[in-house]
Amino acid sequence: MLNGIRFLWKATRGYRLKPWRSPYLRWRLETYSGKKAETLEPKDFWEFLVSERGQILRFSKWLAEMQEYAGTSQEG
Repeated sequence: MLNGIRFLWKATRGYRLKPWRSPYLRWRLETYSGKKAETLEPKDFWEFLVSERGQILRFSKWLAEMQEYAGTSQEG
């Protein structure tokens, strides 16, 4: 879970209070959901987080495994 929070923290740099405005997250949501990034609204962002929470947790675990394998961390 901590890795997911770290990822979100880095992915929302400059947009932490409004993560749905992050160009990176908008692009990721567009490629994952197929919905155009220009049309994404806060509601869409939060619905995505709730509906895909299982996938997000799996991604977080995978990210931790890959960082451990590579000998890196997201510190800093």
